[in-house]
Amino acid sequence: MAKPALSDLEAFAAVARHRSFRRAALERGVSPALVSQTLRRLEEQLGMVLLRRTTRSVAPTAAGEQLLLQLAPALDQIRDAVDRVNLHRESPMGMLRINAPAPIAQFLLAPLAADFLRAHPHVEMEITADAARIDIVQAGFDAGVRFEGDLDQDMVAVPIGPPQRYAVVAAPAYLLNLPPPKRPADLADHACIRRRFQGGSIFVWSFRKHGETVRVDPAGPLTVNDAQIAVNAAVAGVGVAYVHEQYAVRELAAGTLVRLLEDWSPGLGRPLLYYPRQRYVPSALRAFIDFAKARGGGAVVG
Repeated sequence: MAKPALSDLEAFAAVARHRSFRRAALERGVSPALVSQTLRRLEEQLGMVLLRRTTRSVAPTAAGEQLLLQLAPALDQIRDAVDRVNLHRESPMGMLRINAPAPIAQFLLAPLAADFLRAHPHVEMEITADAARIDIVQAGFDAGVRFEGDLDQDMVAVPIGPPQRYAVVAAPAYLLNLPPPKRPADLADHACIRRRFQGGSIFVWSFRKHGETVRVDPAGPLTVNDAQIAVNAAVAGVGVAYVHEQYAVRELAAGTLVRLLEDWSPGLGRPLLYYPRQRYVPSALRAFIDFAKARGGGAVVG
């Protein structure tokens, strides 16, 4: 029996971890068809089925689960060994994958990554915008970005930017015949532009003032799945939007939107880049952490 190639085993581990040929292909930078072909070749070499496939799902067989259980730590050790060799280079190299909420990815990570990649031309980055809380290790990410209350205790966290806030906004024309809300409860008398997460749940609006936290389940005629759409709809006079304040900076400056309930707008705190405490830190991630800290991020948390 021919020995399986390391790249084929890595492809299997990616499919088994993601339970998806498409996501495994995205991680590896190849086509789903190539990943599928690789898995068929591996199964033929081993003489057994490793993945149970249907038109809607992919899951490891018992043999596949056993292989993944022993293969995953071995692949991690190989990657760590290669990365330790890279420490002897003058500059870091390799792929760095980061998962972050959309506004952090757009307004903080994108410009930070641009400067970082110019300083480290041998590093490649992949930034995925995702509001869902995920297991970054299982999903194949080197690090993630969240806020303090959203982190597990087994993570090391590094502040990488200034405190963030939400903003409640509406168009002046919308407010001509309606009194602006003075407290969160007043939103019941307004048309709120709701946002639905990819998982199906509606985004609950949270407010805080003098230690009091109020949560509002917004009601209104329009539901969207993107903050920029909510801003555009608010400019058009549909109603009141609740978005990360960076989405509305230009509209607020131009006067096409005004802020509401500003004394109630909660701060999210500082965004934290986090990674597993027990895991060896790849050179590309270590370089990015040092770069972010030098740009005003801050000290390690945890």
